[in-house]
Amino acid sequence: MPPTKIALIGCGNISKAYFEGCAHYPILDLCAVADLNVAHAQKVAAERGLTFGGSVDELLARDDIEIVVNLTIPAAHAEVNRRALAAGKHVYCEKPFALTAADTAAVVAEAAAAGLRVGSAPDTFLGAGLQTARQLIDAGAIGTPVAATGFMLCPGHESWHPSPDFYYKFGGGPMFDMGPYYLTALVHLLGPVARVSGTARQTFAERTITSQPRAGEKVAVEVPTHFSSTLEFANGPIGTLVMSFDVPKTDLPHIIIHGTAGTLRVCDPNRFDDPCFLAPAGSTDFAPVTMTHATGRARGSGVADLATALRSGRPHRANGQLAHHVVELMEAATRSGTEGKHIVIESTCPRPAALPTELPSSEFEA
Repeated sequence: MPPTKIALIGCGNISKAYFEGCAHYPILDLCAVADLNVAHAQKVAAERGLTFGGSVDELLARDDIEIVVNLTIPAAHAEVNRRALAAGKHVYCEKPFALTAADTAAVVAEAAAAGLRVGSAPDTFLGAGLQTARQLIDAGAIGTPVAATGFMLCPGHESWHPSPDFYYKFGGGPMFDMGPYYLTALVHLLGPVARVSGTARQTFAERTITSQPRAGEKVAVEVPTHFSSTLEFANGPIGTLVMSFDVPKTDLPHIIIHGTAGTLRVCDPNRFDDPCFLAPAGSTDFAPVTMTHATGRARGSGVADLATALRSGRPHRANGQLAHHVVELMEAATRSGTEGKHIVIESTCPRPAALPTELPSSEFEA
């Protein structure tokens, strides 16, 4: 059976990870690219030996493309997703799926009405690290999950990113930048969230860029940059998530799941193959856990799972329902911090199906 032909819209830095990751999967044939900068798309296509490089309109008019991978800037995600769906393409979008829950709901509804599929990053939960954590929780290694904590603490991105402005505009901040990784991992491990509360603050009115080539320039901050959020999961556990661009990096664990019989220190949710550690109840001695799944997955895993699922008809894992739920959670964390009240979550989603342990890293099950 021939591979599924896919195309990228957006040829920025993240596209390199998708070229490399998608090449890991025989089911994917990344054969075309488009960009607002048509000359750049043509250059990338020529360098990589692709069938096509050009404008977005030209790419969407092609009959041979089955899945479009949307790598545009976050503010354009919803519009490009809808254009691709209108052109009859299945869509997989980089995170965040969109900047508002209203936009994500509209995209999911339009895909369903058209009989098309839509999905979104992050797909790191398909890696060996988070799949191993899921296997342990489902097998009862920590008993009944009771609580979760997560930490993403850093001093911001202006010290290394060449143009960090968007991190401090609407759709930026630590919640929309890194929240998709943490919240997707937590929903994968513990299920959907029913209610969110918390506080948020903006510590600095402006940031000074120290990276080149714009060192010394000022960036106005328009969004909260420190969050402390409480997540009430529908099936019982309570989670605490602290995300910040305002503090130094620390050695606090990325995610910890506490259960009645033990505690699981979960890997970095922004990585595929980092290890997990387990401690029995009453102990602080964490032992590394042997991976239950093959290592080696990378960006593009969600696209490969989508392509495989299309052929068999099963649900794909990094789907629009999950992505919409995560965007609503991030929006709720922001609202709760500014409105000073609990936010009831309107959406829900099933936990994505766990991967079979015997799968090679270059495949997904039919």
